[in-house]
Amino acid sequence: MQKIAVIGAGTMGNGIAHVFAQHGYAVNLIDISAAALEKALQTIGKNLDRQVSKGTITEAVKTDTLKNISTHTDLPSGVKTADLVVEAATENINLKLKIFQELDLHAPADAILATNTSSISITKIAAATKRPSKVIGMHFMNPVPVMKLVEIINGYATDKQVTATIADLSRKLEKVPCVVNDYPGFIANRILMPMINEAIISLFEGVAGVEEIDTVMKLGMAHPMGPLQLADFIGLDVCLSILQVLHEGFGNPKYAPCPLLVNMVTAGYLGVKSGEGFYKYTPGSKDLIVSNRFARNHV
Repeated sequence: MQKIAVIGAGTMGNGIAHVFAQHGYAVNLIDISAAALEKALQTIGKNLDRQVSKGTITEAVKTDTLKNISTHTDLPSGVKTADLVVEAATENINLKLKIFQELDLHAPADAILATNTSSISITKIAAATKRPSKVIGMHFMNPVPVMKLVEIINGYATDKQVTATIADLSRKLEKVPCVVNDYPGFIANRILMPMINEAIISLFEGVAGVEEIDTVMKLGMAHPMGPLQLADFIGLDVCLSILQVLHEGFGNPKYAPCPLLVNMVTAGYLGVKSGEGFYKYTPGSKDLIVSNRFARNHV
């Protein structure tokens, strides 16, 4: 397995392309937007520069990594010789089903088709193809070049050899594979999102403020980032979407999104990506400032 195609040039897609290319794989990065592809290459270049400055890679590795990446705006030409396709498009079920129908038509018959979805059913995605045994979840964590985990999700029909191949490939990327089965939210988000939602409910009910909630979890539970800050980092729209998948998939009210989260997303307060969520984000500043909407007097 040497030729990798990555669908989507956003945060996850460019990170996945970066990691594969850094480890010597030929990567076709595919997106319908040429501007998004150009931005992705710039981001990968900056992240490689950061690795060089920290001494984790050499300048030669950076050069080789960038040489290993080709960009495409046409999906059929981008996947026609791929051994593995990793889809990292927007977390939208209809979009993913359409992409996998196209991949099934244009990728080689023996190619493995993986999705980076964080919550959508692998079994449902696989059913859109004529090769469900070769469809699998390969859920990388953000930021991809830094985070070690790859959550590998078996669909109902995923072949065991496909699972073993993807687990071995993850190790070659210096990642740690964890294999799970296909139920709403898998493991990562089935546990993480209710915690984030409960933190938002605690804020909504006035139990504690933004900074207090995050500080309790950082200092009391040894979390590197509090749940509200993490929600901002993930994107409140993404959190809401995953909670809706959990709520619909299990039919259990414990997964119902907090009304405050729904309102914030509706109003466009999405966290880091929009400049404000539970915290206020200013370009170039690393200060963590609670949004004025949630500011409160300290004891």
